[in-house]
Amino acid sequence: MSTRTIAAASIAAVGLGIAGLGVAYAGSDDSYADEPETFEFEVAEDATRFAFDDAPVFDDGLPAYGNPFVTQGYIYEPGTLADGGGVNPDGSPTHPEAVIGTWTCEGVLIGDGAHTESGPWVVSTQVYDFGEFDGDDIVITHGVETPEIGADVQRAIIGGTGEHVGAVGEQTQVLEAFNDSEGVNLSVTFEPAES
Repeated sequence: MSTRTIAAASIAAVGLGIAGLGVAYAGSDDSYADEPETFEFEVAEDATRFAFDDAPVFDDGLPAYGNPFVTQGYIYEPGTLADGGGVNPDGSPTHPEAVIGTWTCEGVLIGDGAHTESGPWVVSTQVYDFGEFDGDDIVITHGVETPEIGADVQRAIIGGTGEHVGAVGEQTQVLEAFNDSEGVNLSVTFEPAES
């Protein structure tokens, strides 16, 4: 596995997609508020946009405990990445017709940094943008990540704008595979909190 793949996996095991599909949030007037529904989405990280600080790093150049990072990617309709793909080596989406938003993630490495093999290794905040203009329809989540392929990770949904004002709930994400940009592909389940 390349250094870039390890670094991308170390940081980007994150994601959530919550496009405006009738999802209900606490405090909304949506008719689903009394009967929350579960929604599934997929995220593909564009590893060409993954960056971390010059320090602290390990001797091999990978980010160590306390190193901040930022990365971005695409939010896809569920089932789009079943056969792989997600992001081309140049950073463009492999299925542009199925992209429903953009994902930005920032955070800090914990555990044993990029050398972590299991358990929490990242604390991060993600912004999921579904609007025509940046910031007019977003969802924000916060929590820890794990590098383990196939492991469930729970994160808190902590707010939003536009159609997602008042967003609260829990997401479950699973690191499924790596795409052609060497970024991660994630499957995500979102369950809104009951009002």
